[in-house]
Order: sequence, then structure tokens, then C-alpha cells
Amino acid sequence: MVVGSAMDIVKHCGVARYCYSDFPLGNPCGKPGNKVMQLAIIKQALGLFESAEAPNYTERTAHSWSEDDSWREGYAKVDDSNREELRLRGEARRAEQAANKAAGCSRSAMIAES
Repeated sequence: MVVGSAMDIVKHCGVARYCYSDFPLGNPCGKPGNKVMQLAIIKQALGLFESAEAPNYTERTAHSWSEDDSWREGYAKVDDSNREELRLRGEARRAEQAANKAAGCSRSAMIAES
């Protein structure tokens, strides 16, 4: 069973049960800090173990990220307003990864939101 927000990718993989949330990637269980939403989504997903009607069964959550889904407009957007900031953040991330590798770390830390 997968809880996710990348319908095309997960459906392509052909999982047995898929609880789909139409949210920004990385947030399939709901908004950070919204325990009520998160618990409801997890309960729905666990319920698929009993209610899935066939292989490759998909069920969509009833929750919305925002009332008007305006988050889509700016999600992962690259344009002249943020291009330089993203370039600098990429350079900093690559420098951090190189330093971690030189220090013998086998994995880099997760990307922190700034």
C-alpha cells in the first residue's frame, strides 16, 4: 500500500493499493503540523487493506491543500523572479554534498527548507 501524491508515477508502478492525496510532492499525509488531517489520511490508507476491491486499487483522499488549489501555480516554478536564488541554493547544496563526501559521509542530510 502506498500513500502518495504523484499519481502518474505510482499508477505506472502498479501498486496493489494506493491512497492518493492531491498535495505538493513530499506531503502525501497532509500539511505539516495538521495532525487531524494526517490522522484521517493514515486511517483512510490503512482502511484500504480491508476495502480495496481489486488489484491496482486507488482511492483519493477528500482533503484539499488549500481552498482554491492556488499552490499549484507557484509549485516548483522557475522563472526570472527566483532563478538566481535557486542557482545559489543549488551551488550551496552541491558544496555541502562535496564537503560531506570529503568527510566520509555516505549520505547527505535532507534538504532543509529555508
